[in-house]
Amino acid sequence: MKLLPLLLSVFSAACCATAAGPATAGELLYTLDSATTLPSTDTGYDYIKMQPGTSRLFMARLADGLTVFDVDTNKVIATVGNSVGANGPLLLPEYNRGYVAMHDGSLLSFDLETLKPIERKPLAEDGGLNSAIYDPYTRQVHAIVGTRPQQSTWFTLDAATGELLKTTVFPFRKMDDPASDGKGRLFAPARKDSIVLVLDARTLKEKARWPVGCTASKVRYQAATNRVLGACSGSKPMFFALDADTGRVIETFPIGVDLDGFAIDTRRHRIVTSNDEGTLSVIGQDGADDFKLLGTVATHRGARMMAMDERDGRLYVVNAAFTGTAPDDKGEVSRSYHPDSFVVLAYRPQ
Repeated sequence: MKLLPLLLSVFSAACCATAAGPATAGELLYTLDSATTLPSTDTGYDYIKMQPGTSRLFMARLADGLTVFDVDTNKVIATVGNSVGANGPLLLPEYNRGYVAMHDGSLLSFDLETLKPIERKPLAEDGGLNSAIYDPYTRQVHAIVGTRPQQSTWFTLDAATGELLKTTVFPFRKMDDPASDGKGRLFAPARKDSIVLVLDARTLKEKARWPVGCTASKVRYQAATNRVLGACSGSKPMFFALDADTGRVIETFPIGVDLDGFAIDTRRHRIVTSNDEGTLSVIGQDGADDFKLLGTVATHRGARMMAMDERDGRLYVVNAAFTGTAPDDKGEVSRSYHPDSFVVLAYRPQ
């Protein structure tokens, strides 16, 4: 284990069961618990997921595959076989299965207990399978190709067997992971169209279209309050809360730039986003309709992916040192990652 010095930038107190009070200098939201550097190549990384109730953190590291990391010992357990190109892991303990959306368009399934591969099923011929989510209402997995010039494609599979059931094409340029209410509705963000779609979970037919006024990227359904909680990336990064029955916008306010991780800590009444700019935006929640930004915690530039350990509320973000290119004629940059610089950062709630 290798501890890296960080500066924590904090502007408020931790959220409690009642509304958070004014910010007080010196109060901490999260503190760095550990920083563990792992062997790595020039590889990017995508989603990371905690297996609930365990110490196993699954990290999609593209060229280095799906790495399984023990957060209690800060050691690598294994790399899942045939997982080079891993983009988005999905863990389903009830079926003893894991699924991984792969960069080449295939979907890898593996035994969750033994971590042995089961099948790598070709789905998207032109590649780019981004992620996969589980809908408990239909007991189906939706694997998503999120970015195409004019459409997004979902592949629907039986969660227990991995059998492909259907393919659905949506007329939206960029769709991110939907959230299930467990009762027959899916809430699906269409990022470049600045809307959240309400879909029938069985048919995937559109039931409603809710504008949110920003590039909606992350959504979660909160059953206790019947709210859709989410966040936007892009030039107008913000948190939002919607009434899950009407789509009424209840709250919005700015958060950190270029989020890619979103976690809800119900025990501490907090919502946290992890942002590529190198911050955690920490939001307090007091009931269904009272939200406020508690403060910002500095992490590392590029540490945009995050997972929460539900056992103790620790947050894990990952990053690797990189060199960025100068902007091209479209203003876009690319990154080359430095070898053996991949780091797992653990933040403990205060």
